[in-house]
Amino acid sequence: MSHNIAKLAAKKTVRVAGLMSGTSADGVDVAVVDVTGCRVDLIAFDMFSYRPALRRAILDLCDPESARLEDICHYNQVLGEVFAEAVVDLCRKKRVALRSIDLIGSHGQTIFHQPQGGRYQGRNIRSTLQIGEPSVIAERTGITTVADFRPRDMAAGGQGAPLVPYADYVLFRSGRLSRAVQNIGGIANVTFLPRKCRREEVTAFDTGPGNMVIDGLARRITQGRRHYDRGGAMAARGTVHAELLQEMSRHPFLRRRPPKSTGREEFGQLYCDWLYHEGQLRGLSSDDLVATATVFTAETIAQAYRRFLPAMPDEMILCGGGARNTTLIAMLQRELKDVKIRSTDDFGIDVDAKEAVSFALLALATVKGVANNMPAATGAEGPVVLGKIVPA
Repeated sequence: MSHNIAKLAAKKTVRVAGLMSGTSADGVDVAVVDVTGCRVDLIAFDMFSYRPALRRAILDLCDPESARLEDICHYNQVLGEVFAEAVVDLCRKKRVALRSIDLIGSHGQTIFHQPQGGRYQGRNIRSTLQIGEPSVIAERTGITTVADFRPRDMAAGGQGAPLVPYADYVLFRSGRLSRAVQNIGGIANVTFLPRKCRREEVTAFDTGPGNMVIDGLARRITQGRRHYDRGGAMAARGTVHAELLQEMSRHPFLRRRPPKSTGREEFGQLYCDWLYHEGQLRGLSSDDLVATATVFTAETIAQAYRRFLPAMPDEMILCGGGARNTTLIAMLQRELKDVKIRSTDDFGIDVDAKEAVSFALLALATVKGVANNMPAATGAEGPVVLGKIVPA
């Protein structure tokens, strides 16, 4: 096995598939890239939605009140099958030979993330759990698979997140401009790349909710008929409720200094239920409530820049589903008037593909033995190689 990994790591051009399923649990993103040195070419990408019953099951696993041990065990294997099928289906759909792929990097599906840790024998132990069994992926595809990236960083004293700063550094550092790579998925996170930066100068952290609260409200308001506010249409029609927005802005996560990460535990269903209830008490229309949640996302991003970045970036490079929300982008631009807003599309990487591409690059670094965490971002004691390798 070590011989095969060494042979793979030595290839001039490596074809890697990256798999990502985020906190929204909508489906699995699959990206196939060719990596030659520092050059990354996106060959194919698509998102494969989960069946409604599977999505409900996953969300139940994320809720401590409904999660059952036998279901966690079962759906770990099920998602391995689903992820493997997604790779095969993408290759068939885009006419990419499955055997041409050298490596798969899979983030898995997070069902619980505890960066603050819990006590055990007088020590604080941080923990995280991603499901989607990589052994199944390797077995079904016949391709060496790297997964479970977060635990090694936690073992080294970090929060296990954010992980994409390594890829952001590879893809977007500039000798001329400072850049903030802003992902707006379920959770929003930023990677700050100073001009001519070295790895140890990269700053990254979760800024707060991205689409998670907006999506949760859209589902609640439409009784599941819509899963998100397409293009920000509801928010564009609504009026922001200043008093409710001020109350939302008191959330303790927003004041916490980096390194920090968050997820469904703080901005998931319970938070959406609270916000919906508050909107009802104040007599807000559906559009007003979604507008308030949308400006909340924009303001938490902008405030995080002002509070925690060493300087304002010259450019913001957007990725994730929020990059399609034109109302949210307009709100961001009003908040950050002097920052040029671009997207990863401008660099040849679909905004929806960026996270999956990141895990392709993380997996390649793993098999090459290259440290792929960013201690300044996660709080780890030092650089470590992330991920577990399952040989084909």
